Amino acid sequence: MNIGTPPTDEPTGLSRFFRRGPMENLATVIIGIGIFMLMQPFSIWAYGWSFATILTGTVMFIIVSHFPE
Repeated sequence: MNIGTPPTDEPTGLSRFFRRGPMENLATVIIGIGIFMLMQPFSIWAYGWSFATILTGTVMFIIVSHFPE
């Protein structure tokens, strides 16, 4: 313990990755990709996987909304 240095609230290691802001943005991007896959007329493969992609992003967003700020 260093005397005279105030403690910092800076996240370290994995706690830096598991923060609400960046993970919510990632979940939103995944939902957006799923919607794009649903609306495009070119690939039946993308259309077939669009619901699973949207569902994954939605569940991820719900879980991430409980992470610390």
